[in-house]
This record gives sequence, C-alpha cells and structure tokens, in this order.
Amino acid sequence: MADQPPPTDPSNPRVKISTSLGDITVELFAKEAPISTKNFLAYVNDGFYEDLVFHRVIKGFMIQGGGMDASGKSKKTKSSIKLEINYPTLKHWNNALAMARTSDPNSATGQFYICHGAQGSLDKNYAVFGVVREGSKVVEAIATTPTDRPDQPKSDITSTAAPRRGSARRRRAMGHPPLFV
Repeated sequence: MADQPPPTDPSNPRVKISTSLGDITVELFAKEAPISTKNFLAYVNDGFYEDLVFHRVIKGFMIQGGGMDASGKSKKTKSSIKLEINYPTLKHWNNALAMARTSDPNSATGQFYICHGAQGSLDKNYAVFGVVREGSKVVEAIATTPTDRPDQPKSDITSTAAPRRGSARRRRAMGHPPLFV
C-alpha cells in the first residue's frame, strides 16, 4: 500500500483546471478508474466547468468544485455514475482528485474535490481518479482562502477546465483561446 501517488504515466490523460488563482494540472488514472475518468473528461470536453466556482473549501480537508456558478445555482448534470473504488491502489493522498457525491454512493456526476492533506478515512467511500501533478500551490491558496457561509469562499474562485491534449481546435471553434500547454 503506497502512501504516495503512483509515478507519472505519460499515457494517462492530463487536464488543466484554470482558476482565478492559477492553474492546476491533474493526471487522470484512466486504467485504474475508467468510469470516473471517462465521466470527468466528458464534462471537460463539453465545456461544463466554464465559469463555475469552488463552492466548498475546508482547510486541511479539501476544495470542491464543478457544480455551481457564482450565484450558488447548481448546473444541470448528466446521469450519475457507479461508485468506483480502487483501494489500496488509489488513495486519498494529499492533492488526490476524487468524485464528490451525495450520501448515495452511486450519485457522482460533475462535482469533484481535491484533497488538502491526506484523507484516509475517505478511501473506501469515494472514488479517487487522479492527482495534482502541477499547481499544488494553487490548491494551497484555494484551501486557505477565507470563507464565510458554510465553507464557501468570501471571494469567488472561478474555474474552467480543458484537456491538455487535443482540445485546441475545439476551443478555437468555440471562440476561446486554448487553456493547455
């Protein structure tokens, strides 16, 4: 059982999540978590994460986004996916990327969270499907942002996401500059 994420695998997809505080690049574990990876990439490729906010921030626990706009309104999602646990291969390490859900284990849709510190108590209950490879300082900045209402940042932290590879043509066609390197 590894206490650290697996080494970088160049065959895994990477997604850059551009936020108002900087960029976070995540590697998705396509082989180990195919359902969650496919689901997340479908939302990314549809432009779902454009102009959404990190709406739940708990220092020492996690930052959550992918579902609400700045007004707090939930964005319409696709159908939920089946809970996909691959423990002990994938764990809630510091900077792990996982699917957020309700109390129903099979309710994950577009919301995700990034762990701020290791969260081993979540390992057998939530689907880890990636890890931050670049931008941990941005995760730290978001996680330590002042909050007011129940764990909501006092200032909006907006996000967009775009695949690192293969999306430039699509974004240009939509009138947006590429967000990947």
